[in-house]
Amino acid sequence: MTSTDEGRLADLGYTSQFRREMSLWANFSLGFTYLSPVVGIYTLFAVSLATGGPPMIWSLVIVGAGQFLVALVFGEIVSQYPLTGGIYPWARRLWGRRYAWMTGWVYLIALLVTIASVAYGAGPYLSAFLGIGVSTTNTILCALVMLAIAVAINLAGTRALAMAAIIGFAAELAGALVVGGWLLLTERHHGLGVLFDSFGAGSSTGYFAAFLAAGLIGIFQYYGFEACGDVAEEVPDPTRRIPRAMRMTIYVGGAAATFVCLALVLAVPDFGAVIAGTAGDPVTGVLTAAFGTTGLKVVLAIVLLSFLSCAMSLQAAASRLLYAYARDRMIAGSRLLSTFSSARHVPPYTLAVAAIVPAVVVIGSIVSEEALVKIISFAVLGIYLAFQMVVLAALRARLLGWRPAGPFTLGAAGTAVNVAALAYGVLAVLNMVWPRTPDAPWYDNYLVLLSGLVVIGLGLVYLLVVRPYDRGDAPAGDAIPSSGG
Repeated sequence: MTSTDEGRLADLGYTSQFRREMSLWANFSLGFTYLSPVVGIYTLFAVSLATGGPPMIWSLVIVGAGQFLVALVFGEIVSQYPLTGGIYPWARRLWGRRYAWMTGWVYLIALLVTIASVAYGAGPYLSAFLGIGVSTTNTILCALVMLAIAVAINLAGTRALAMAAIIGFAAELAGALVVGGWLLLTERHHGLGVLFDSFGAGSSTGYFAAFLAAGLIGIFQYYGFEACGDVAEEVPDPTRRIPRAMRMTIYVGGAAATFVCLALVLAVPDFGAVIAGTAGDPVTGVLTAAFGTTGLKVVLAIVLLSFLSCAMSLQAAASRLLYAYARDRMIAGSRLLSTFSSARHVPPYTLAVAAIVPAVVVIGSIVSEEALVKIISFAVLGIYLAFQMVVLAALRARLLGWRPAGPFTLGAAGTAVNVAALAYGVLAVLNMVWPRTPDAPWYDNYLVLLSGLVVIGLGLVYLLVVRPYDRGDAPAGDAIPSSGG
């Protein structure tokens, strides 16, 4: 294999138009801001604490360990196949065209609705920052502004994206440390023993079931490391740097998320009121008590910057995935979607899709916020499904003779890690789709599962009717000896 980055890419069948302007730290920052400890913890802290009590924090440790295994598997794959788009081209080389198309489809839809959910989720924090009432209109306007700013940064090129990611990382990490540290110094109402006390949470269902439900905060938290691989053709020496950046995302992002969550848990004065649903939003209450009105504004500004950075990183990932599809002529509109900006060296039309589709989803909440919830409910499930489709493809390829050939490999431990990563992922998916509202209509009780089946069903119809896998001649299935895809 050729030693230079472009030579390796040529060996894989591609000539890239991207510029390699993203350093290791910028690549890591992209993954970190996508994972976003602030967005993940602040979004689900209240519901997780009410569901599982203080021990819900242990889900961050459990899920972090499971996702670290997935990151190790991804590291081996990207080290051999440092291709733009990540999940789709990895599945293509490990299994074949049809399987890769379906994997990328699930991941793409999940990314687009996740962008919408992040932008929409920033609305209440902007309202608090501006001192105005929370309303659907205000939330939609905030989301649209955030999407516009994020796509403007992305359209400015790889260097601008890298700089913005580093700024977002620095601000979010500093904010997490300062906010968490201040809460532990000034607002700590409990000792560490509360982390082992449910305070009555789950008394009606049994605590294990309650902990699994509360554990969604961990599941929602630990993805984003795969974005490091989505921009592989924009990173110098990607075969070594990207696996490292993925691991760093788990280490640093997970530690920051756990620290913020710990500080918030110990600062909540009355767990019983939160569990009973009479305490209001515990995050806002804790931050107001700790920082006052003026200090709260600064904290909220950091939170909003975190949401913006997260949306920006998600857009970058989605646009590169869609571009990878288009480059291989695997989707309608490939000629347009594979167009490159000669000035900025980014695919402008895929970036436009990564802004317009989430904007449409957000605007749809005018008609029905309930419909928006139903659409967004697929977001995390879809990302986990796509992850596990790649993990499964890697395990199948190993059993058929694939031996990872990049600079980063797990050696003899590879198969065991691969099996453990798949087992973890299957359990996480089951936890997400498990029905937990028996009193609700069946379609609400099985909402997450149904949303997944709808997306997969639509993808299968497109796959079978349009047959996009018959187009293009890019390599597929070549990870397996004597296989041509």
